[in-house]
Amino acid sequence: QVQLVESGGGLVQAGGSLRLSCAASGHPFSTYTMGWFRQPPGKERECVGVLRWSGATTYADSVKGRFTISRDNAKNTLYLQMNSLKPEDTAAYYCAATAHDTGSFYYTQYDYWGQGTQVTVSS
Repeated sequence: QVQLVESGGGLVQAGGSLRLSCAASGHPFSTYTMGWFRQPPGKERECVGVLRWSGATTYADSVKGRFTISRDNAKNTLYLQMNSLKPEDTAAYYCAATAHDTGSFYYTQYDYWGQGTQVTVSS
């Protein structure tokens, strides 16, 4: 199994920045996709973006140009850099993993999940 632990959430003013981290442990995947998801209050869980084994990234339209996904292989950690934050970015943020290099935005395709970290953006 893979264990995922998110950190870095908190309260930030609109226009500010945060960087979320997702530390992974356990048996590594040889080929996998990592994803960031979020769930705003009263809404469905949605995919923020995906990083594939190749290093290619894709993002939801709502965060394009503002959020960046990266990975530090030496630290076995995934990151989500969030800039120009808006109140509508307020949500619980989750990282997830699948052994398949699919690049899928569907949360049902992901096998492993972190516990979540709360991001609140004030106006």
